[in-house]
Amino acid sequence: MPPSDERKSSASAGPAATGGVQSLERAFDLLERMADAGGEVGLSELSAASGLPLPTIHRLMRTLVACGYVRQQPNRRYSLGPRLIRLGESAARLLGTWARPYLARLVDETGETANMALLDGDEIVYVAQVPSKHSMRMFTEVGRRVLPHSTGVGKALLAHTSDNEVRALLARTGMPAATDKTITTPEGFLAALSEVRRLGYAVDDNEQEIGVRCLAVTVPDSPTAAAISISGPAGRVTDIATERIVPVLQQVARDLSKALASSGPAV
Repeated sequence: MPPSDERKSSASAGPAATGGVQSLERAFDLLERMADAGGEVGLSELSAASGLPLPTIHRLMRTLVACGYVRQQPNRRYSLGPRLIRLGESAARLLGTWARPYLARLVDETGETANMALLDGDEIVYVAQVPSKHSMRMFTEVGRRVLPHSTGVGKALLAHTSDNEVRALLARTGMPAATDKTITTPEGFLAALSEVRRLGYAVDDNEQEIGVRCLAVTVPDSPTAAAISISGPAGRVTDIATERIVPVLQQVARDLSKALASSGPAV
């Protein structure tokens, strides 16, 4: 069942069917649909997408507006509200905490530093890291923000974004060269994204820092777009090592995805 259909059946079901509180389920469903639509929608769009009647949606949206989780725009459309930012920031920190055991496993199995990163607006933000046990190892400060075009995680996270959206992002951020290996043209970056789609993983080959290579993959079906990576000296993260490391990265990403999808123990 496609995600939208699954949400529609959940939103339409009663509390007895889902074991929850119907109004809460419907409110969260509407917030997710708003996020999927880019953060701003009209009531009729929400009604068509969710299958809920307009009076029900109007009542739920009034409550969300009163709580600060939704704002009504001058054009009468509704947008996600500022109080969600605090929730999102806290959730992002927790996401890094939940990922740490999986990053530790990556370090154990590959020998290199493992990272987790999210796409926050137009920037990449690192939310977790477990360092390699080697004396020569890579460090990325948790909370550090970088531009996507020069990183493996950036390529992984943007690989399935439309060319027009990628071009718009690059126009906003620019493409400064961190090293002489950094990709600095939109055409070059789009070609790199095509290669990521073909291979199933992304490479930062001395593009963020000379002497450092990074391999990255996305976390499938993550609640927010996320990628994990390993980084290490180019002399260790060779093409031969890449053949061994990438399957490990992909398996850990799948296992992390399953853990994030789990609803946890019943309360």
